[in-house]
Amino acid sequence: MSNPTISCVIPAYNAEMYLDESIRSVLNQTVLPIEVIVVDDGSADRTRQIAESFGEPVRYVVQDDRGPAAARNFGVTVSRGELVSFLDADDLWHAEKLERQLARFDAEPKLMICLTHVELIWDRALAAEELHFANHPRGRIVPGFATISMLARREAFDRIGLLDASLGSADAAEWLVRARDEELPMRVMPDVLVYHRMHLSNLTRRKRQQSADEFLGIVKASLDRRRNVKGVT
Repeated sequence: MSNPTISCVIPAYNAEMYLDESIRSVLNQTVLPIEVIVVDDGSADRTRQIAESFGEPVRYVVQDDRGPAAARNFGVTVSRGELVSFLDADDLWHAEKLERQLARFDAEPKLMICLTHVELIWDRALAAEELHFANHPRGRIVPGFATISMLARREAFDRIGLLDASLGSADAAEWLVRARDEELPMRVMPDVLVYHRMHLSNLTRRKRQQSADEFLGIVKASLDRRRNVKGVT
């Protein structure tokens, strides 16, 4: 896979606190994307000014407040890269994220989706929570089954469709389960290449019960698809 083009999509909603740092972590990549698409999901703060202050290759687009999954989908539809990546407006990439993932695509020509491991980082306001999880087996490094670690061929979206915009926080899990059910080649690298910021406004923190309910629905839908494929009722 020789020098493929990459688009990065960043959904943003009232993201002025962290957006500058997140965009810079993309622009500091050792392999640069051809575009960084900031999709403003109806912000009322300085999100637009921050995104537009970078100029090219950062592109600012806006949609009505429809949620992060819809913002990611909009970004995919207007992107131009052969590969698509995502970063949330409060998270960060390791400088070699794209370079190392591209090396994996080169090593596995049939690969469709590449994920990495993610390190959790805490804001100072959550120092007590960070200390609480210090010795927890999943309190620091976790497999990145999330959009923020994903690098995927555009063909993957062509084959299985976009993210389910009806889901509030489990859109990545649902999409990846669909990809698995369709047997798209997928790899989770052991490299820690994404930093997920834990803070008081995390979407998953605010919608924890909704996330659990959505995950149960994802599992049921996957089982139903498998039964249909096998012809079992």
